[in-house]
Amino acid sequence: QVQLVESGGGLVQAGGSLRLSCTASGSIISIDIMTWYQQAPGKQRELVAGITSSGSTNYADSVKGRFTISRDNAKKTMYLQMNSLKPEDTGVYYCKGRLRPVGASSVYDYWGQGTQVTVPS
Repeated sequence: QVQLVESGGGLVQAGGSLRLSCTASGSIISIDIMTWYQQAPGKQRELVAGITSSGSTNYADSVKGRFTISRDNAKKTMYLQMNSLKPEDTGVYYCKGRLRPVGASSVYDYWGQGTQVTVPS
């Protein structure tokens, strides 16, 4: 059974750093784009950053210059290095992976369970 598991969230003071990880497990043929989303309290889930299997990246304007997305294809793991954190970065961070499970003819989107990031004001 395919699943994505995030880790690395926590409570950090403004200006601090965190590193989130998202690891895919199960019978997987390939993983295409992987993406991080933030769901702030009372708001909809929003895209933070994405990365393709070849390493092309994109970022929300609000995190450019502060966050860095990366991945290790051999480990089926994606990372989000979060620096210069601000109170508005508070929320649950979810990873999404577009991947092809063994036996499937198409790719599907899978979501992790989320990890909480809190930056007090």
